[in-house]
Amino acid sequence: MMFPKNALLAGSFVLASVLASQAHAEVDALVVNARSLLAAGQAQQAFDLLAPLETPRAGDPDFDTVLGIAANETGQFTRAVFALERVLAVQPENSRARAELGRALFSVGDTRASRRVLLEAKRENIPQGAADTIDQFLQAIDRTEEAARSSVRPYLEASFGMDTNINSGPSNANIAVPAFGGAIFTLTPAGVKIRDDYLAVGGGLSGRYVVDPRWSLIGNFSGNQRYNGTNGNFNTGQLDVNGGASYRYEKHEFSGVAQVGTYSVNGSRIRDQQGLVGEWTFRPDGFQQWSTYLQWGKLSYPGQSIRDANRSVLGTSYAYAFRDGLLVFAGGYFGREKEISSAFPQFGHKLVGLRVGAQKSLREELAVFGSVALENRQYGGPDPLFLMNRHDRQVNLNLGMNWVPAKFWRVTPQLSLTSVKSNVAISDFSKNVLSVTVRRDF
Repeated sequence: MMFPKNALLAGSFVLASVLASQAHAEVDALVVNARSLLAAGQAQQAFDLLAPLETPRAGDPDFDTVLGIAANETGQFTRAVFALERVLAVQPENSRARAELGRALFSVGDTRASRRVLLEAKRENIPQGAADTIDQFLQAIDRTEEAARSSVRPYLEASFGMDTNINSGPSNANIAVPAFGGAIFTLTPAGVKIRDDYLAVGGGLSGRYVVDPRWSLIGNFSGNQRYNGTNGNFNTGQLDVNGGASYRYEKHEFSGVAQVGTYSVNGSRIRDQQGLVGEWTFRPDGFQQWSTYLQWGKLSYPGQSIRDANRSVLGTSYAYAFRDGLLVFAGGYFGREKEISSAFPQFGHKLVGLRVGAQKSLREELAVFGSVALENRQYGGPDPLFLMNRHDRQVNLNLGMNWVPAKFWRVTPQLSLTSVKSNVAISDFSKNVLSVTVRRDF
């Protein structure tokens, strides 16, 4: 995970607290007042008190130390770096300022400098609580740097659960068809909502080859197969392969990959996809991430070429990790599936979507999560049977938890609810999926 875990975030304030006894005693009332606000958990008030006086007071180590801590606590990490570097310029023995500087450097993404400063602080005579917190930061740096090294990471997973609508069919078998004067047609049993239990197995392999500190080659392969308990004609399979390159510069990462994939039902290919994806990721500090992406792909339907389309989507998302272990994220996108055959505009559509969610760490090995996604699809031409332009409104709700019982293992119970409201009766459906997924990383 790209953000520090709950214990690391909680430990950051402990770091300041256990080192507080090492601060100089002879300070003025302003600094004493700011310290009191910090001790009371009012870091923003402390920062607001000190920040306007930074220019005239810069260079005063007592002032700069408290300003640096307040800046760290309020997410002003760049301000913290400047203030704490000033402290160490005149008080190189100030272990409290050194440890806080290591924390600030980690938060702005300078892991190399953060490691050096934290190791220097740990070598000094500091309390055990502060040393433990520094160890947590160093472990987080190890994880961050490990993600940037050349590596090959395989995984296997298995899921089992219950799906109330394995074929995404409508609940009503009797459908009025306007093209036949509103006559009522009865769908076959295979065309109506079917409930079944299922088992799914899958795996994948992701790799990164670091060419130099900025350039890497990246690739990924994944596949899964789902088996239904009593309706094998709706068994599904998916295979995806992508490969490309990424470029890192300071807080930015740019990547571009080519991808191919295929989706099958009952052993027959239903849809193939080939395309390109470009992504820009910006990490302002160790707690935030922006991602903006552009996708283009060609969708091909073997045996149904009239449905072939070109799909393009532009989207962005933002994630923020709070100090109490809460991670929130939100994103939006819009795009179009443009039918290749202009004679069948009813197969193309415009889409727009939104997604918000959160994850909360309860313990080091346990987290709960939830998300809501909305998508609106407006089709480009009238359906020949229902004599209207199809319009779908889809809502997805996911709730679950991640449990890590041992290193490299993850168990995920999850409830997924999907509702599609459509003005075309055979496209209007709902489904609920209750599942448990067990994953093993290697």
